[in-house]
Amino acid sequence: MSANPQWDISRALGVARLFHLVCGVRDACVTPFLTLYLRQLGLAAPWVGILMGSKFLVAACWGPFCAFLAKSCRKRRVFLVGSLLGSAGASLLMVLLPPLPRDVLHRSCNESSSMTATVLPPGVTLTATVTSARDSASTHPAGLPSFPARRRPEGLEASDFTVGPGESDQETFEGPHLVSSLKGARTTSQVLLPITSGVKDSSWEGASEAVDTALLLLPGDANVSEAHGEARSLELSSEGLLWTFLLALGFVVFWELLTAPLEQVASDSLYEYLDFVDATDRYRSLGLWRLLGMVAGVCGIAAVMGRLDCFLMTNGTRGVVCFYGYSLVSTLSLLVSIAFPVPTYQQQEPGYKTIKALSLLGGDPRLLLLALTVLLIGIVTSTVQNFLFWHMEDHGSSELVMGFSVALSLLGEILLHPFKTVLLRKLSRVGAVGLGLGCLTGQLLYYSFLWSWWSVFPVQILSAISNGVLWWAVEASIEGLATPGTERPLSTMFRGHFHGGGCSLGSFVGGFLVMRFSLAVLYRTCCVVLLLWLAVFLSIQHRLPQEQKINYSKLLAMEGSDTSDSEQGSEQDWLVKAMREEPSDWRG
Repeated sequence: MSANPQWDISRALGVARLFHLVCGVRDACVTPFLTLYLRQLGLAAPWVGILMGSKFLVAACWGPFCAFLAKSCRKRRVFLVGSLLGSAGASLLMVLLPPLPRDVLHRSCNESSSMTATVLPPGVTLTATVTSARDSASTHPAGLPSFPARRRPEGLEASDFTVGPGESDQETFEGPHLVSSLKGARTTSQVLLPITSGVKDSSWEGASEAVDTALLLLPGDANVSEAHGEARSLELSSEGLLWTFLLALGFVVFWELLTAPLEQVASDSLYEYLDFVDATDRYRSLGLWRLLGMVAGVCGIAAVMGRLDCFLMTNGTRGVVCFYGYSLVSTLSLLVSIAFPVPTYQQQEPGYKTIKALSLLGGDPRLLLLALTVLLIGIVTSTVQNFLFWHMEDHGSSELVMGFSVALSLLGEILLHPFKTVLLRKLSRVGAVGLGLGCLTGQLLYYSFLWSWWSVFPVQILSAISNGVLWWAVEASIEGLATPGTERPLSTMFRGHFHGGGCSLGSFVGGFLVMRFSLAVLYRTCCVVLLLWLAVFLSIQHRLPQEQKINYSKLLAMEGSDTSDSEQGSEQDWLVKAMREEPSDWRG
């Protein structure tokens, strides 16, 4: 086999492992931190939800379509190289997004990573002295972007901004807002404008305008009522914010149009390459290499982010290093994609497999129930992917803590993978789906009660079940219910359309729920919805017609006996059967 390099399976699998590893690093550089970066630009939760919902929607529709085009035109390698090259360039467009107008606040970056809120024009400094008794940060309505400072050694969480009686504490801030919004908090804010000797009256007027603009961004009872604060946040009254949102929407959609084809085209190419030599059993283990790459990527970019960010862009927002890292690793992936195994033949397959899969989905109630479950999983998990880091940041977590929390969940899934077959056999597919939904419910409930920067770590190990075991059971159910030839179209439909569509819908709705209520309320609502669906899923599953197991050994034995029997033996068998069914009173 190795004499013909086209079918060198060992080499093809080695390149595929390296490609999955590098692509895992690439995705982990920016995907977990994207919404955090958008928050640092000053965008509120509804607008971040719209951006992420558009991203998921483009991926769900455009990726499978490009895979079909690449296969029909026999240009898969062109799509692979073009996607990697285009996404590497498009990601750098996100660095150009402007934060809030510089006439409001200016973020200074120094070696100690401490931020001071400064009002322009130069010479006028805006500081906030806050004396308050705050409620817990878990009730913080994160609809408006708030930027807590780093957690101080004294143990005081920056999202609370609490100072002792009779003490004054000048806080350091990140981003455009002076204080984080706390629903129902009683706050007394005093804005001090120390003026240097060279400041004219016009500077006072400019400073006053800047203060007014900044105060418009403060929700709660500090200056205006909570209702007026939410209304102003929805109106995007600031021209700078509106411009930032529109640019971000265009950049994100364009970026996703270039990124979406990569995963599906690479998956189809490798599967068909291995299928030609009957080696598809090795295809399943390649996902572990992607998980390993994501662990390395998320830890590495989180460790580098805080140190190099100031050197890359001294007057911009944090997080730009994610896009530089993404672009760099995409370039490395481009080199690997040149040797990626792509079949050079045109496999003769029926062109109606997708239509057949759709008809199978509509005619099988078990598949339809599973599709609705995957749709709900997408809706719920999008709230975690979009806003969990916001929730952690409100409790003083740094990017390094956020990266380690993601790495912990991925490591749990990797360590559980050797027991995949045993778990599915012991639990059954329905039981594994129920266990995964239950663990996901527990995670959401736990997230709603976070109390410190480190409190997210204990529950992250459940992601091995709520993500790993759950998707193993879904894929096993698809394989068990699909007819021959429809397994991959059904799997693509569930992963891309149903799960991606659920993520899109959850992002669109979740952002407005976060602004209207809070992240804690959103997670508890998702928890209740999942519990109700789990009860419905288990109750309906037992009432559906069960699949009939085929005894293949018995079929082979019957087929062998049929071919070995003569025609006379068949007639005798028919005669014996007829005599046994004959009434007893007719017998001699």
